[in-house]
Amino acid sequence: MRRKLLLACGTLLLSGSLSAQVSQMLIDRLISLEKRGYMIGHQDDPFYGLTWEWEYGRSDVKETCGDYPAVMGFDLGGIEMGDEKNLDSVPFVRIREELIAHHERGGIVTLSWHPRNPLTGGTAWDKDDTTVVRSILPGGSQHKKFLLWMKRVRDFIYTLRTKNGRPVPIIFRPWHENNGGWFWWGAKQCTADEFKSLWCMLQDYLDFEGFENLVWSYSPNLDGKMTEEKFLERYPGDERVALIGLDAYQWGTEQDFVEQFNADLSFYSGFAKRHNKLFAVTECGLQNLTDPTWWSRVLKPQLDKYPLSYALFWRNYKKEFFGPAPGQPDAASFIELYNAPNTLFLKDITK
Repeated sequence: MRRKLLLACGTLLLSGSLSAQVSQMLIDRLISLEKRGYMIGHQDDPFYGLTWEWEYGRSDVKETCGDYPAVMGFDLGGIEMGDEKNLDSVPFVRIREELIAHHERGGIVTLSWHPRNPLTGGTAWDKDDTTVVRSILPGGSQHKKFLLWMKRVRDFIYTLRTKNGRPVPIIFRPWHENNGGWFWWGAKQCTADEFKSLWCMLQDYLDFEGFENLVWSYSPNLDGKMTEEKFLERYPGDERVALIGLDAYQWGTEQDFVEQFNADLSFYSGFAKRHNKLFAVTECGLQNLTDPTWWSRVLKPQLDKYPLSYALFWRNYKKEFFGPAPGQPDAASFIELYNAPNTLFLKDITK
């Protein structure tokens, strides 16, 4: 059954089964929480940190500020191959366990997927062949293979259920940063029509009757000069998207980041409002927190200007980290962000 996103009384509505009602409950919750502020999220939060790996109950965010992030992100890259671990060496058994645990403690979860290149066998970053997307669409040489890959994603998501058997509501964020050129599904690797067909093929396969607990997020990368015309070129359509996301990292100077970030935040938040969509910063960070005041001095003042659901920082992993950690120079700045009345962590959203 094709899921429909309908507009009524200023609220996103989903038609369909009990699972669709699960999605609607999450959408309603996100809308309600946005009135109180924006949530803070962290990728792979319970798996590893700057000084530890795979220890149950640990979290760099919690050990820095005393609370879990409100949102936790997990990635399915590798599930399509039938692997036991994802592309970051996290066992899928552990992903299932921690994802359900965060939901049951009252948190919100989001899934991304970095599938391998189905044509070459390379990683998601194997981008030189511009026929990959075309090859997996109906009629393409790799379509049968990709049907199996989608089945493995669907089978795993189907197991994400509470103890009483209810499906976990999930913000699902496939094909992200598609306006860039570093993934095999990027703007330089496929046409706009091919990308839209890719999105629709996956969505139609996963959103089947009785299993519609996914809130779909469309999340391009920071552009700094995004326009409506440019955005709509690859946008799959209002009926297929519930949340508009923006992935935005500070790779260059602070000035460039602030200017580009504000330009895109203004566009994306405005587009989301006009089209009655949720809006979030679905990835962000400063690699290795080289500025110890970045959280409270650089990032937060920009986020405060716009209505958004959450901001998710990328993972902490030894030599490359994007979140806080106890004892790090940036910890005090992160605690300032934590103590602000408009930033929401797990305890704030479960009151």
